[in-house]
Amino acid sequence: MFDEDVDLPTGRLVLRPFGPEDADRIRTIVRSKVRFLPPGAPGHVSGVKQWLAHGVHELRRSGQGLHLAMHDDDRIVGAISLFKTSWGAGTTEVGYGVHPLYRGRGFATEAVRALTDWVFATTELRRIDLTANLDNLASIRVAHKSGFTWEGVLRAAVLDEDGPHDLVVFGLLREDDRTPSETLPRAELRTPRLLIRPLADSDVPDLAVTAADPLTQAKTGVPRGYSEADARRFVDLAERMRTRGQGIAWAVEELATARFAAHVDLRDVDWVNRSCEVGYMAAPWARGNGITAEAVTAIARWLFDEQGFRRVKLRATLSNPASHRVAEKAGFVREGVERNALAGEDLVVFSLIPSDLL
Repeated sequence: MFDEDVDLPTGRLVLRPFGPEDADRIRTIVRSKVRFLPPGAPGHVSGVKQWLAHGVHELRRSGQGLHLAMHDDDRIVGAISLFKTSWGAGTTEVGYGVHPLYRGRGFATEAVRALTDWVFATTELRRIDLTANLDNLASIRVAHKSGFTWEGVLRAAVLDEDGPHDLVVFGLLREDDRTPSETLPRAELRTPRLLIRPLADSDVPDLAVTAADPLTQAKTGVPRGYSEADARRFVDLAERMRTRGQGIAWAVEELATARFAAHVDLRDVDWVNRSCEVGYMAAPWARGNGITAEAVTAIARWLFDEQGFRRVKLRATLSNPASHRVAEKAGFVREGVERNALAGEDLVVFSLIPSDLL
């Protein structure tokens, strides 16, 4: 059974059991109908007293977990729980919720790190699970920042009001070093002509047209018959890839017109050697005026100057001289040819290192 007198201070919070002193705060939360309290919380203020006296403590008394308030001064900004505890197997699961007014401030990460540290310091449990809906990017970021490892996806594993959702399974072992995965930060970059910004849902139509264009289809590896559904899936996937440290994707728009002009992404990130590959697609209406080369150069400078990268690779089919010109304008050096590398086509390999931009 977990200790009933848990009192865990963090940098900004105290994690402690809910108690009678919280009655007024919980009544206010219940009246507001915001949802972040633990499962079983009352739906009406008449049930608050009973819940604080008994209901919220039943999980701990059963030995299967506990519910704690995230307390910040005189406010309850969230709740965090351990549940599905198996003392024989040495496992438990952590879950949390943050009041909508206090989201985006790092409270969940702070609480998860403190509670998981406490579990390993005070019990013999060896593993902590954490699950999040695949489309819940905020919760996925919390897991990564807390040192959890992405272990897999359970397809259509949960059924919410809007239908089934895939569920990501994360795990944290006692011996894990808890170092968060390195990621490229969301950033906006500017050049004299361009705004280079993270992809957004509003880019889906233009991204779909660009990827479905005959030249793009002929010279890249994008899926054939590319549709807006494909573009929407890619936009959703891009942020998950960034959160996992696998890369980042941008939309490039012209400052003068605010129109989508190109897509540029970084992939195959090697954090040990600080290297990656860059890929791009120019919108049909924006080709031939150096926009893609300008965007790639700006991104490369950002990688070298602010992220400490040492090498960027670029590959283009042998039959795509326009893409070769983009590489050359951006300062890349031709290194060789990968034979039969893309659907039987040879790929020319270019690279850029910091000294190439001096």
